[in-house]
Amino acid sequence: MKIVKTIFFVLFALMFINAGLDKFLHYMPMPEMTPDMKPVFEAFGTLSWLTPLTGLIELVAGILIVFPRTRALGAIMILPVMVGIICHNATFYNGDPTGLAISGVLFLINLWMIGDNWKKYQLMVS
Repeated sequence: MKIVKTIFFVLFALMFINAGLDKFLHYMPMPEMTPDMKPVFEAFGTLSWLTPLTGLIELVAGILIVFPRTRALGAIMILPVMVGIICHNATFYNGDPTGLAISGVLFLINLWMIGDNWKKYQLMVS
C-alpha cells in the first residue's frame, strides 16, 4: 500500500509542477473557451499578479509533495488552489464531466495526503 500511495502522491505532484511551469512558459495549448468563460479569463488578465502567484504556489507545493519529509506542507499549500479548481470546474460544468472528474480525483488525493499527515498538523493546532 505504501508504494501505491507514493505513486499517487508523486503523480499528483508532477501534475501541479507541470501546471505551475505552464503558467510561466505557456507550452500547453489552451482549450476552446465558451462565451461564459471569456469574462472570467478577462478578469484574470486584469489581475496581472494572480496567474504568476498561482503558478508559483503550484510549482513550490508540487516540489514539496515529491519529498515525504515536506509532503505535509505541500499538501496544505495546494489545498486552496484545489478548492479554486473544484469551484471553477463546478461553476463552468457545461455538460462535460471530465474536468470535474479529474479535479475531483485530485482533490481526493489531496485530502488523502492531508489525512496521511494528520499528526503533523495536530502539532500546529494544539
